Amino acid sequence: MCSAQPSREWPCINEKKQKKKRGYKNSGVVFVMKCEVVKVSSFLDFIQGGCQLNFTVGIDFTASNGEPNQSTSLHYINPYAPNEYQQALTAVGEIIQDYDSDKLFPSFGFGARIPPTYQVSHQFPLNFNPNNPYCAGLAGLVQAYQACIQSVQLYGPTNISPIINHVAHFAHEAAHSQTATNYFILLLLTDGVITDMDQTKEAVVAASALPMSIIIVGVGSADFAMMEELDSDDQVLMAHGKAAQRDIVQFVPYRKFKNVSPAALAKEVLAEVPKQLTDYFRARNILPQQRPNVNIP
Repeated sequence: MCSAQPSREWPCINEKKQKKKRGYKNSGVVFVMKCEVVKVSSFLDFIQGGCQLNFTVGIDFTASNGEPNQSTSLHYINPYAPNEYQQALTAVGEIIQDYDSDKLFPSFGFGARIPPTYQVSHQFPLNFNPNNPYCAGLAGLVQAYQACIQSVQLYGPTNISPIINHVAHFAHEAAHSQTATNYFILLLLTDGVITDMDQTKEAVVAASALPMSIIIVGVGSADFAMMEELDSDDQVLMAHGKAAQRDIVQFVPYRKFKNVSPAALAKEVLAEVPKQLTDYFRARNILPQQRPNVNIP
């Protein structure tokens, strides 16, 4: 920080006027009362400071995706070409795993009847292990998805608030530390209309106060108006009269990226995360951690 007395002043000179007018002195005077230098930390500063990005994946297994054993289904497992869910998972996962140090992704499905009782669940581990829902890397994630689609019965409705609240629970715990150590990102892949929209908006508004972002990739050709509403770029998202503290949702329709490189999809999906992360920590005056200097002999 630096300060200056009112006597410090600089004239504003317009060179064109100075050449034309013989008696021209200046176009005004700038008086410096006080100046302050503030370092604005970047996304890279937080990552280099040890901030961990914790990714969770949620996949839509509702019946609107189509029967998996039929080639028209969005979940159809084609041995020769990946379906849209696999393509989206791979494109985003290849980028995600570079920012997640342990490369273990908690991964869940929703909207399906699951074995052994085949009760409808809106938050079940892809590997069916509630004590360890982690998938090892991108390969483990894709493998768990392929095994899961052959074990569940697609059903409904499309309720996504349970998974949002699940991740928000961990983000809430991290928020208490008041350090830039953890940030949570939920990647949701879904094909259609949200059934629990009111509860979802409420969950998103609550999560906007936490170190958390939500990425929604719309798969298929359905009407994604609800997703656009959650991605409140033009106006603040409201729920029961309460406004979101910040925009934390990024929605991307996969159909716009089907015929371009996977890198283009990944870039669009992750475009807002750096700003969302820095905005959260900056609003709370939380600086990046200083990494200890390591002396290498």
